[in-house]
Amino acid sequence: MEGRVILSFVIEKDGSLSQVEILKGVSVGINAEAVRVIENTPKWEAGRQRGKPVRVRMNIPIYFKLK
Repeated sequence: MEGRVILSFVIEKDGSLSQVEILKGVSVGINAEAVRVIENTPKWEAGRQRGKPVRVRMNIPIYFKLK
């Protein structure tokens, strides 16, 4: 099984993630694994606007190829 899961999430001012959601999925199990991977990443770097941290929405694809 293989495919691409596209996730959308918000990087908060402190670098934590919120509002993780699947925009395009492959299967229930693979979608759940993609969400688990993103939610367990270390803190991200917040966006900056005029030198101040701001919330940023990101979309990211995760590719799976299982044998």
